[in-house]
Amino acid sequence: MIVLDRLIAKSNIAKIAFCGALAAMTSLAACAPNGTTVRTADVTPSYTGNYILGPGDSLEVFVWHNPELSVKVPVRPDGRISIPLAEDIDCSGKTPTQLARTIETRLKAYVNDPVVTVIVNDFNGPYSQQVRVVGEASKPHSISYRQDMTVLDAMIAVGGLTPYAAGNRAVLVRSADGKQQSVPLHLDDLLKDGDIRANVALRPGDVLIIPESYF
Repeated sequence: MIVLDRLIAKSNIAKIAFCGALAAMTSLAACAPNGTTVRTADVTPSYTGNYILGPGDSLEVFVWHNPELSVKVPVRPDGRISIPLAEDIDCSGKTPTQLARTIETRLKAYVNDPVVTVIVNDFNGPYSQQVRVVGEASKPHSISYRQDMTVLDAMIAVGGLTPYAAGNRAVLVRSADGKQQSVPLHLDDLLKDGDIRANVALRPGDVLIIPESYF
């Protein structure tokens, strides 16, 4: 009977330890600048927005039955494009479909019932939606956000960490509802140890800051 009681006690201890480990896996806690607590659920939302055009995008504007008006054109740094018969068309904040409707409106003065399709050949997106990786990354730079993008995807794009990086002291900075959140990242665990629990979903405009090791 005493042996049975000991076995039951050990079983209960194991269950408690398992629950504690599970809670740690499903709740990433961090203290944001405003004192609020940021958990995994807050930093891993799905992104379902439409693609917004930005400077540097390469566009193909196709005007049906009007090949002389169909052109390939980049979005200028001021967020505008110019095509035959229509200059300085603003692309800011528009999806490719919205831009196509704008071009149709501009061309109606010259073409009967114009039908326009805008195809994006090279993606950059607006600066506000790019993911920036700074600090001790091999190739720190801005990355065009893509749906379902994660920290691992961003680190692959920048070539990983430098030998001097303190990966487990990295921070993800995000603006949400007008407030800035700061979430700790464990990049060494993710990249060197393959701990996929350290992977975090990204959102447009996120900034990854990777500090230098103290020694």
